Amino acid sequence: MKLSVVIVNYNVEYFLEQCLHSVRKACVGIESEVWVVDNASADGSLRMLAEKFPEVHVITNTENLGFAKANNQAIRQSKGEFVLLLNPDTIVEEDTFSKTLAFMEAHPEAGGLGVKMVDGKGRFLRESKRGLPTPATALFKILGLTALFPHSPVFARYYLGHLSDHDVHEVEILAGAFMLLRRAVLDKIGLLDEDYFMYGEDIDLSYRILQAGYKNYYYPHTRIIHYKGESTRKSSVNYVFTFYQAMAIFARKHFSAGLARRFIFLINIAIFARASVSVFRRIFERIFLPLLDAALLYGGIWVMKDYWETFIFQGSGHYPAVFVYFMVPVYIFIWLLSVYLSGGYDRPFKLTRVLQGILLGTVIILTGYSLLNEELRFSRALILFGALWGIISLTLTRLLLHYTGFKDWQLWISENKRVVIVGDENECIRVADILRGGLHRPAFIGFVAIDLENEKKNGFIGQASRLDEITRIYGINEVVFCAADISAQSIINHMMHLQGRNLEFKTAPPESFSVIGSNTISLSADPFIIDLNSLTQPKNRRNKRLADIAISLGLIFVFPIVLWKVENKFGLLRNILFVLSGRCSWIGIPQNQEKVGRPILRPGVLHPSDVWQGTRLQEQTARHLELLYVRNYRMTDDFTIVWRSLRWLGRTCK
Repeated sequence: MKLSVVIVNYNVEYFLEQCLHSVRKACVGIESEVWVVDNASADGSLRMLAEKFPEVHVITNTENLGFAKANNQAIRQSKGEFVLLLNPDTIVEEDTFSKTLAFMEAHPEAGGLGVKMVDGKGRFLRESKRGLPTPATALFKILGLTALFPHSPVFARYYLGHLSDHDVHEVEILAGAFMLLRRAVLDKIGLLDEDYFMYGEDIDLSYRILQAGYKNYYYPHTRIIHYKGESTRKSSVNYVFTFYQAMAIFARKHFSAGLARRFIFLINIAIFARASVSVFRRIFERIFLPLLDAALLYGGIWVMKDYWETFIFQGSGHYPAVFVYFMVPVYIFIWLLSVYLSGGYDRPFKLTRVLQGILLGTVIILTGYSLLNEELRFSRALILFGALWGIISLTLTRLLLHYTGFKDWQLWISENKRVVIVGDENECIRVADILRGGLHRPAFIGFVAIDLENEKKNGFIGQASRLDEITRIYGINEVVFCAADISAQSIINHMMHLQGRNLEFKTAPPESFSVIGSNTISLSADPFIIDLNSLTQPKNRRNKRLADIAISLGLIFVFPIVLWKVENKFGLLRNILFVLSGRCSWIGIPQNQEKVGRPILRPGVLHPSDVWQGTRLQEQTARHLELLYVRNYRMTDDFTIVWRSLRWLGRTCK
């Protein structure tokens, strides 16, 4: 057996499917085997493997054992002369295995090899080649010198920025996303160190290869796409602690005591600095805009108050302190709370939600104003001015943030993209149906042929060789490649050629219902992507939480009356406390069902099908009711289900 490919999977079914399609092509003509170790996924990965890749050897774990242990499970059972550790969110070129194996056989001193990696937009990933994270290298990275001097042989050793991306080089560290290893070397140095749960095991193994007298190579003459769908988590506190603790394990294991102490000291500084930045960044992102809005509103009303006192009252009167320091802050609080509840702070921003929130807040303020005592009614004119100023200032603020280019402060723009699909006629039609069945139907879908014969058919607007020109002429936002018709090598070539054009690239695996990009997956069979008012929207999740609180408070108010109706009376009290604390919701979806709301719903006391408890519903009907609830959520649904299912309010959340 020449090659054993080992892939560790955890809840990335659609990325894994796409990866295995590319692996299957790359294995043609090579005596090979493929192993997938599933770390207790709950997303249908195992079913997909059984249906579409029966030739793959599958190891099923009942818990998440981590990257190192899972890889070792498969390596011990594999038989290949070479072992490839491959991430599931990758696509390999058709010649990747043949080229890299030929290089390893021609270089017996090579213990490990990595390749050129590009992301989902065709951009080179610097971690394709890395240096050993010595204390100095780590310090330069922590201080930001690596980013300031990306090609310096001194400051940029972490990513070996002084070495060309296009030439073969000896490197120190290989990336765990693609590590081709010689089994004879693994037999000599041992497998991955299982002290590492996640991160650091690739650095450790790479370093042990060098210590054993072998070399690690960066080989750029073949490429892979590494989508890095989880890269957004790298700003989280959990990632910071996990990654740097892995570095501490590495230092204790491989450095001298003195050097390890210095390295761990730097690591602790990095953990404190990165964690602090991460925490403060999150706090800042949450409070910055509301505080800015409040300051602008208060400043505008203050200016108008001064104008009113000077030119309207003409010095004969002024607004009392209770108005300036109490009533105005109350008005601002109501306006901003209304904007929040209307979704005005949900990203990307929608200006219509800001307008809706200010108008709703104004109605609430004027209604309350009419109920106040005479001495607290100061000026309807200033309330109306404040509302007008709020609409103007909050709108201008969001426009300014949008057009200054801040990534996390963008305005909502219609998702009805202009798309081209590259492939043969049958695949283009199939993929177009998937896209049309999604939440955001494309405004335009054009087909791009890979040969002259298809170019003349209906729906085709050009040939792939003119893709650059086509995307410009037709104002295309997104390019979808049909993996059944176009090679991974051609896909990567097109992506790299078009990078910098602000295009989204996606790939449609053959015979699949998914279309996959860097951070998004479109599914023709996913019911959640059909309806615009689903519980995937932050506004509706917030409304559902408000409904939970309102129902709980209402049950407390009528507790003695409701108590006689409920079967489990102690359970009712327990559930009221659980719902108020956010531990569960009054209405949920059974947690043993795959894909149905589990990412967005808390465990529920009741389920939508409970309204028909007296009727024996088929499982398919019950699930359909649950899908309708999630897809077309309204707050009144929760109140209705609770009212009709009072008897079961003491039931355990599930």
